[in-house]
Amino acid sequence: MEQALAVHARMLTVDTHVDISPDYGSVKFDPGIFTASQVDFPKMRAGGLDAAFLVLYSGQGKLDETGYAEARDMVERKFQGIRRAALAYPAQAGLATSAAEVRALHDQGKRALLMGMENAYPLGPSVKDVPMWAKRGVRYISITHMGNNQFGGSSNPNEKLGDGKADPGLTPLGKELVKALNDNGIMIDVSHVGKRTMLDAAKLSRAPVLASHSGVKGVYDNLRNLDDEQLDAIRKSGGVAQMVAFRSYVAATDPAIEAGMKELGAKYFPDGWKEAKPETVEAFRKESRALRNKHRDTDLKQFVDHIDYAVKRIGIEHVGIASDFDGGGGVKGWDDASETANVTRELLRRCYSEDDIRALWGGNLLRVMEMAARQATP
Repeated sequence: MEQALAVHARMLTVDTHVDISPDYGSVKFDPGIFTASQVDFPKMRAGGLDAAFLVLYSGQGKLDETGYAEARDMVERKFQGIRRAALAYPAQAGLATSAAEVRALHDQGKRALLMGMENAYPLGPSVKDVPMWAKRGVRYISITHMGNNQFGGSSNPNEKLGDGKADPGLTPLGKELVKALNDNGIMIDVSHVGKRTMLDAAKLSRAPVLASHSGVKGVYDNLRNLDDEQLDAIRKSGGVAQMVAFRSYVAATDPAIEAGMKELGAKYFPDGWKEAKPETVEAFRKESRALRNKHRDTDLKQFVDHIDYAVKRIGIEHVGIASDFDGGGGVKGWDDASETANVTRELLRRCYSEDDIRALWGGNLLRVMEMAARQATP
């Protein structure tokens, strides 16, 4: 571990997917202090996590103005929270909108806060808001989330919203979205995207595409994971597939844990978890840890198996690392940002070189970010 910590300290580490609550940057959730969440500034410092994409997420709703308005309100609340957090702790963190700014903040010993939008749904029935979000600093936007939307098909269609089982591919508006993202220097995120839609986007995009938080089907066959054809398309585009440490995407869940988690969810979040109090979340996590310690839990080694597979399939320069913390992510051994150095330790154990680990931990992502920025039209 001493060797791993020394190597880890020389890295610039970037986690491409960290979820946040609508109360981020407020008295209800202050990221500048230790919290019940998996990621806050103290945990990032403790684990040597230097930069994170904080996610403007909105769930999939109906394709009508009421649904669009609710989604816009959600992402606006989160955007304002990230701004507040950066303004409140200028000595600890700063907003970054380019690879150069990430590196500059790292050189200053500060955490770099980047922004991604998970689900393009809040954009509504046009792409006119894309330049606004680019100006505000959003550096990736995923086409879909759980459910098809106005832009294309999801890896997980939502029958309640009337989705069919087949992925329709990019819609005409989806093709406009790809061009708008390219024109504004925003990375196209293909995580959560249906295979046909994802392949359409990778082929149409002028810039490399990003899978901000995905696993591989070659290790564990899950609807959310990427198959070999999708991995190859990411490589062909010059992009990067960020392997995600999300238990149920990494390996099959122990049935006892799965049943126990359902019971805990019903106990602590009968009305949903989005507005839950911090003490409720902490109590839930305490019981969750006890449950996972009692049974076989998905662990760090199983997660790194996904990295190994992707590296062998498409090359070290097209693979990266993501947690999906505070959105369900985490595995035993990397269950919050304070344990980030454990990933470096496992990579060293598997004989990855320091240069390889540096590429996985952010070098590849920053390259793709720069390439996307170069595609922006004047």
